[in-house]
Amino acid sequence: MSAFWHWFVVIITLGFTAAMVWLFIATGRARVNKQTDGDGADTTGHVWDEDLREYNNPMPRWWLWLFYLSVIFSLGYLVFYPGLGRYDGTLGWTQEKQYEAEMAEAAKAFQAQFADLASQPVEQLADNEEALRVGRNIFAHNCSTCHGSDARGAEGYPNLTDSHWIWGGAPQRVLESIQAGRQAVMPPFGDSLGEQGVTRVAIYVQQLAGNTVDATMAAAGEKLFQQNCAACHGPEGTGNIYLGAPDLTAGVYTYGGDLDTIRETIRGGRNGVMPAQMDLLGEIRTRFVAAYVLSLSQQDDDQG
Repeated sequence: MSAFWHWFVVIITLGFTAAMVWLFIATGRARVNKQTDGDGADTTGHVWDEDLREYNNPMPRWWLWLFYLSVIFSLGYLVFYPGLGRYDGTLGWTQEKQYEAEMAEAAKAFQAQFADLASQPVEQLADNEEALRVGRNIFAHNCSTCHGSDARGAEGYPNLTDSHWIWGGAPQRVLESIQAGRQAVMPPFGDSLGEQGVTRVAIYVQQLAGNTVDATMAAAGEKLFQQNCAACHGPEGTGNIYLGAPDLTAGVYTYGGDLDTIRETIRGGRNGVMPAQMDLLGEIRTRFVAAYVLSLSQQDDDQG
């Protein structure tokens, strides 16, 4: 906050507080010319619509003192807590410190509650009902935004309920993906292949997944594939979990498997990001999420 806005806030806040005190005092000392109506009640002498009179009934003194107490409380608050521009208050309180303290206390309580499960391997946690219940809740609050509440993914976000894993489906590989995140880079080939080359490779990719395509175009695409794509996806298109290169023979597509979408992927490339969750969730929570994700899939023993 700049010096200008610091003093702007200070002056406005204290100025309005002083104005309120002055208003209380001024109105408390104000006197009106009392008049008495025919019933003997005090009035201010103001009359509307011929017979509507304003009675002179000032607020009780205790009510006025409540206003004074509110001013005293507000000044005390501004002394102890931040509220005047850049002034931090005598207690040094900040919402960040309070949040961190509460999160640390919650993490400590969570760790104590599930200490008996913390040391178990992820594959064992995948068979533990309590761990899966907690993992399901953590997934719903942190992962479902991208992967969906049913974990079946969406365009650009993998389906976690099948047996196809871009980065490997072994328990440790899944845990690494959650804790450290993943950065996938599919470079664009539009300039190097040209539009015709992009189409030929896309048709060959469809053939790898078992689709019926134009054999001539696929043969031409295979040559280009071996020259440009096999380094990551392998000569047979089965992928590489250590590079995050998908298995193109499975017919499972993160961004879509129709010809136009495949051409778009080859032409412009893709940059998928799985954010790291370790700092946010911690060791135990990420292990529970990994166990839950593994429980969703029908993983083959030789995957990853």
